Amino acid sequence: MTPISRFSWLKLLLYALLTVYAIITIIPFVWALSASFKPLSEIVSGEPNLIPRNFTFDNYKQIFLQEPLFWRWLFNSVFIAFSVTILNLLLNSMAGYALARLSFAGKRFWFLLILAVLAVPAQITLIPTFLILKAIGWLNTYQGAIVPSMVNATFIFMMRQFFVNFPKELEEAAQLDGLNSLGIFRHIVLPLAKPALAAQAVFVFMGSWNNFLLPVVILFDPEMFTLPLGLNSFKGQYISYWNYIMAASMVFTLPALAIYAFFNRYFIQSVTFTGGKG
Repeated sequence: MTPISRFSWLKLLLYALLTVYAIITIIPFVWALSASFKPLSEIVSGEPNLIPRNFTFDNYKQIFLQEPLFWRWLFNSVFIAFSVTILNLLLNSMAGYALARLSFAGKRFWFLLILAVLAVPAQITLIPTFLILKAIGWLNTYQGAIVPSMVNATFIFMMRQFFVNFPKELEEAAQLDGLNSLGIFRHIVLPLAKPALAAQAVFVFMGSWNNFLLPVVILFDPEMFTLPLGLNSFKGQYISYWNYIMAASMVFTLPALAIYAFFNRYFIQSVTFTGGKG
């Protein structure tokens, strides 16, 4: 067998494995989409049919028109996720640029501290976060849900890696034109950092949008619930309304899919910039 034919067979095998993996991955989503158009009796019957026998829009009508808090939950999720994303883009970028380009006392210490934070699981910080928010009166508030998540050590490191590889010549030319560090960051660096910012936006938004652990600890009032908490309310002690859960899950999935599809083209560019020297 020639090297070319051997390469073709390996490529064919790789595509076959990826196709099988894609099918296995997408089947649960297809089932959930199908279940969102089924009555509860058909879902709990246990029949593995992907095409609903009793197709209905009643589940969507129920969550949009009959569930009084669904629109509030949707607003809460959108407001918190977008606020967290915008703050992360701003603060993580500023911190990453400072670590990559500026000279200040304790720079190495802060960089090593950020690396250490990467090794700390988020679950460990839940109790301290709860106690701090309780002490300052931020439990069950928007600021309590937003502020603890407004910076992320992972993306500070990612932005630092991006700015380490950023061409210094552009910054030096801007300095000759009279711009200070803030002006260079705002007018030169940020516009050219779109690949890294877009990739960061996707991951931060999806992380905040899907976050269940922090909201379930600090949010008590049903009117303050995000969609993940609201979906959990459809599950009772004796019966779970899986038809409503599936319908609401489809609505819940759409914004994340839209964000990912819009920014997907920036991922490869971001990896190219952030995977270099450190």
